[in-house]
This record gives sequence, C-alpha cells and structure tokens, in this order.
Amino acid sequence: MNIQIRPILVALRRHKAGTLLIALQIALTLAIVCNALFIIHQRLANMSQVSGVDEADVFVITNRWANSDQTTSQIDAQVRADLLALRQLPAVRDATPGSGYPLKGGGWDNYVMLTPEQVQPTTDAAVYTGDEHFIDTLGLKLVAGRNFRPDEVMVMGTQQAITPPSVIVSKALADRLFPGGHALGKSFYSMGPVPTTIVGIVDTLQRQGVDRYAQSHAGQSLIWPLRADDARGIYYIVRAKPGQLAAAMREAPKALLEQNRMRIIDPKDGVQDYATIHHKVYDNDRGMAILMGIICVVLLAITAAGIVGLTSFWVGQRRKQIGVRRALGARQSDILAYFLTENFLISTMGVVLGTVLAIAVNLWMKNRFEMSSMSMAYVGVGVLVLLLLGQGAVLAPALRASRVSPVEATRGG
Repeated sequence: MNIQIRPILVALRRHKAGTLLIALQIALTLAIVCNALFIIHQRLANMSQVSGVDEADVFVITNRWANSDQTTSQIDAQVRADLLALRQLPAVRDATPGSGYPLKGGGWDNYVMLTPEQVQPTTDAAVYTGDEHFIDTLGLKLVAGRNFRPDEVMVMGTQQAITPPSVIVSKALADRLFPGGHALGKSFYSMGPVPTTIVGIVDTLQRQGVDRYAQSHAGQSLIWPLRADDARGIYYIVRAKPGQLAAAMREAPKALLEQNRMRIIDPKDGVQDYATIHHKVYDNDRGMAILMGIICVVLLAITAAGIVGLTSFWVGQRRKQIGVRRALGARQSDILAYFLTENFLISTMGVVLGTVLAIAVNLWMKNRFEMSSMSMAYVGVGVLVLLLLGQGAVLAPALRASRVSPVEATRGG
C-alpha cells in the first residue's frame, strides 16, 4: 500500500472551506474538552478528600433555642444536661458540642501568625470548638501529644472572642507552621496578642468549607477547648456505636426534647448523618463535574457527526474519481487508506491549533478564576481522543467508498 501525500494535499486545497471548518471544529472541541477534563478531575479530587471523621457513625443535630434571652450560665447548664442525656443513650458512643463541624460549608476560620508583630499571616486555619470529647466523637486520630483535659475546657458565650492557652491542630497545620515534625509544644497567634500552645496533633481534620479558598489551605484546622454556649443555637455532634447509627439518630432528638422542649430541631434536616452532609457540601462540585461531562460528550458527538457528514459528502462527489482509480488497479484497501490519511491530516491540523487554544483557555481561566495550571497530560489525552475519534468517524464513509465498483462509479458520472 503506497499512499501519496501530495495528491491528498492538492485535494484538500480544492476543498478549503470544508477542511478549515472541520479543523476548527476539532480545535475548539480539543480546547474545551481538555479544560473540561481538567475541571472534572479537580472536582472529583475535591470530593474524594478524606475528612478525618468516622463518617459511617457520626451525625449532627442542629439545635436552635426557642428562648434566646437565656444567660450564658443558663445555656451552659442546659448544654451539659443535653450532653449527659445523649451520652447515656444505649446506641450512642460519645457526643460533643460545637460551633461547626467538618464539611458544614462556610464556617469559622482565622489567620495564623508565628509572632504577634506579623503583618502578613503565615497561613489560615479552620477553627473548631469542642470539649474533651471532641476527638473521640468525630473519630479523629491523635498522632502526637494529648487530648484536652476537662479543666482546660472554657465556656464561650454568644459572639465572645476567647483564645484558650492550649490548642490541638491538624497535622497539615502543624507541618505548615513548624516543618519537620517539631510543632508539639510550640506556640502561635491566631486571635489577638495572646499565644496558644499546641498540646496535641490529629492526623486529618478537613475544613468546614470546600470552596476555592478552603482548597488552598486544605486540611489546616485547629481545635480550641471551648464549649460554645451560643444563645442562638448549637450543634451537637454525636457518634453512634458501630451499626447503630439509625437507632441513635432516632433516639437523640427525643432525649433532647425530654430535657427541654424550648428548642427547635428541624424535622427535615435538623438531624443529618455524614452521607447527607457529604452530599450537600459537594453538590456544586458534583453538578459541575456532570455538566462538564455532558459538554464533553455533546462536543465529541457533534465533531464526530461533522467528520462523518463531510466525508460522506466528499465520497459522493468523488464517486467517478474512485471508480477511475479502481479501474486503474487501486484496491479497496488503497481507497480506505486514502480517506483515513486525508482525515488524519485534517485532524492533525485541528489538534495542533487546538493545543494552542487549550493552553490559552487555561491561562485565561487561571487569571480570571484563580485556577491552577493544567497539566499537559490532559492535552495529550485530548489529542489522542480526538485523533481516534476522527479516524473512527471517517471509517464508515471510507468503507463505503472502498466498496464502490469501477463500473458503478463510471455509470454515475
């Protein structure tokens, strides 16, 4: 089989409009598909992050007080009674109060400095509050230091700003502040001129938010020994015993209402397990990944249809030429190879232009939306997909052309 490139190039120059149209369509598809795949991978990677929580057994109760005129001491007494009631339930392993929880969305975060004189912060950390039961309730893994002692837990009323002398941090934050594993016992500043000393380090503790800002500080979290007695409401984080999540979620709200009915627990989403929490917080990421996937499939389908249509049109126009070549001894494989080579040249033009366009689109998104740079691996995958798609799309009309008999082609002329 001997394919001459020059005749193919001459034929393409005679069909400049169609050639240019398909090449531009391939280029645009490549640019969009590469960046869409990059976005999909980022969103899926974000959704697959480990929270550090025992998600199979932990659930959260959003408790709102019906009477917001209570004093801090009254609220604290009620919170203590609520926690005791929750911990005594047969299906419950532990419970803790909190001002937030991992994957809640949004949440409290503070700048972190190594010295009080710093103008620019060293980093940013998500802030959690909890008592000595916080680590066990969430199922966090303590990798260094110790847990809070009961006497270290302080009461934090509505809109109070308290910096406890001790803090437990995530390993990601510890390594960011004090690289080399030397964070335990060191101090930093997070809210004013009062230092706080690291007494413990947990392995993984994801932030409350999952937006772009949170991703740039992924896993950097701290826990303060504070019992958040907010007059507006509080979160009760509860860990069920293995296999008893449903029973614990059913009994916990009843136990709280038996303690005090002057509270509001939304019957729809006032009690949520981590499967629900996980689904809600990543809803945007999931939707974006699905949308980008649909766009990729539609664009690839349109491009394939365009190649099939144009090649079929060219085959119809060239039936006489094909018949002449067959009469002069061209085999079916020669005709097939001709159209495959012709389409490969067009596709190559398209992917070269598309590679430049894909990089340009990524640079624009990087500057406009603060996205990270796209790896050239995505471009490589996109190029391969488009070339294979082009050859696959042209195969059917090329096979039809190769089956044209010399007599039939000449009669059609």
